[in-house]
Amino acid sequence: MADIKDAIKKIVKYNGGAPLSSYKMTYDAQTNQLEPNYYWILDFMQDAGVDVEKIVDNFVASPGSGHFSEMGNKRSAMQQQVSKIGADIGVVTKSIIQLIYDLREFEIRLTNYADAKDKDKQKAEAALIGLKQIWLDSVDIKKGHGAIHQMAAQGGFTTVRDLFMMANSLEDIEKMSKEDTMNDQVKRILLPRVAEFFKWVDFSEKELSKRFTVEKSYLKSQVKMLQLYTSWIKPYLKAAQELRQNGFDKDPALVNAFSTSMLEMTLFGKQKQKQNKLPEPMQTYHLKRDYNACYVVSLNFRGPSAQRTQTGDYAYVRGGRLDMTFDCYALNEDEIKLVKKELEKQNLDEGLDFFSGETAVSLEALKDDLDHFMKEEETKKDEEKKKDEDDTNPFSALADIFSGWFKKSEKKSGKKVEINDAKDIQ
Repeated sequence: MADIKDAIKKIVKYNGGAPLSSYKMTYDAQTNQLEPNYYWILDFMQDAGVDVEKIVDNFVASPGSGHFSEMGNKRSAMQQQVSKIGADIGVVTKSIIQLIYDLREFEIRLTNYADAKDKDKQKAEAALIGLKQIWLDSVDIKKGHGAIHQMAAQGGFTTVRDLFMMANSLEDIEKMSKEDTMNDQVKRILLPRVAEFFKWVDFSEKELSKRFTVEKSYLKSQVKMLQLYTSWIKPYLKAAQELRQNGFDKDPALVNAFSTSMLEMTLFGKQKQKQNKLPEPMQTYHLKRDYNACYVVSLNFRGPSAQRTQTGDYAYVRGGRLDMTFDCYALNEDEIKLVKKELEKQNLDEGLDFFSGETAVSLEALKDDLDHFMKEEETKKDEEKKKDEDDTNPFSALADIFSGWFKKSEKKSGKKVEINDAKDIQ
């Protein structure tokens, strides 16, 4: 579980990372609800111009409480939806992988057809030999004992395969016959075979081009379907993660038979300080970076949950003990970035990088193939301009579902300086 106070102690060297001031307050009211206290603090900070974000939001309910069953049922429903849509994503992804494999094969075959028409005679001859080999192995072989491969193994026809490979036209057959390179019997065999081969070349090229176009269109439709599924699964994944009970391990206040709920929330607020509001010695000093007044508000609640029904709907209301801690820090922008990086690292160390690690790497490997087949040549430049605004690759979207939980976007301003550790702050 990420602890922002530990992260600040690790990054900030001044005073050992201890808060400049700290205040504690306990509010114990069994009849009053928790929500008004939380929202009063949140609204007070935001109204004062503080930029607030939630760092920790954990809850746990004792197994004997109705709240435990309610939250468990909701999480199970989210997990079932994730499992169902995830299975559909698996089917579509498998289909896309197979389509990419087929399209790669078609592309290689079509390259042979194009090279066979090349002006470079050596390149054209090499491509034609490759096509002849495909024709012998996949078309002519079906003739059984009459296949060229079969006849080449028989006495009297040992040269038929080599002569077939040498002949690039019917005229070549006639020429080799006149030069006594082949006898009349072999000539009568090769003339129809060579004619059949060149007809097959023309026909198969057209059919393969059609199939290549059709499968490329089908790939686009499958990608659109994957985009749809990834947009569906994201809210369910997020909800299932947020409904996961976390924290309070071995806490003596959590008794299985009691109807108890415990909540832990941490808010982090920062407010940029104008230089004329800084201490007097710093008002005339040329600052290299912005400084912020930072606030860490920790809320820990323990109390019973009661179900309240009103106008056909119901909700759980809570009254109990609320421990509040307010810690104040002075941090510059670079220190805040490092603190957030440390929080991300703590989250990843808990095993939450299962998908954002291995899944993102495997999906990224397919991204290049998708871009290769889906982007038309005439629109590549336009799409690259829009890439930052609209990423049409569904694998990026799918990977972002997992990795996006912990990564925050950074605004670019001026020259970018990479800050990876506290020692990089000058």
